[in-house]
Amino acid sequence: MDLDAARIVVALVAAQRLGELVLARRNTARLLAEGAVEHGRAHYPAIVALHTAWLAVLAVQAEGTVAPWWLAAFLALQAGRVWVLVTLGRYWTTRIVTLPAAPLVRRGPYRWVRHPNYLVVALEIPVLALALGLPWTALGFGLANAALLAWRIRTEDRALAGRRGISPA
Repeated sequence: MDLDAARIVVALVAAQRLGELVLARRNTARLLAEGAVEHGRAHYPAIVALHTAWLAVLAVQAEGTVAPWWLAAFLALQAGRVWVLVTLGRYWTTRIVTLPAAPLVRRGPYRWVRHPNYLVVALEIPVLALALGLPWTALGFGLANAALLAWRIRTEDRALAGRRGISPA
């Protein structure tokens, strides 16, 4: 497999995700030490597997070129991703970890969207596949990710319901 533009992009995204995992693990450990509780452990391995498979399939299937407009859209989504990470700060994790005494974040993108991180993820998975010329991969992984995100959002909403002043479903 040659190191072409597509594989360089996939490698950079993989490196970004690995860096995020390091940050998430550090934040998760600190929050748990402060008395936080993890919710939804059952779906977490499926999310990790989906994202790992997505990157692997992109690396194997990509023809080598990158569509500039789709790549620009993906980069714009990364700006949204950074905005979420900065807004949540020490509370950002890749797991659902709640610290009962902590206030809910209502600034940054959370002023307008209830789950901005999930919106970014829901869009970036198909957008990167489209940037690499893989429309069927975009559709398949986009749908699979949407199903997992629906599960995750229900779990997170239940975990945060008491803090939002709504009864859990």
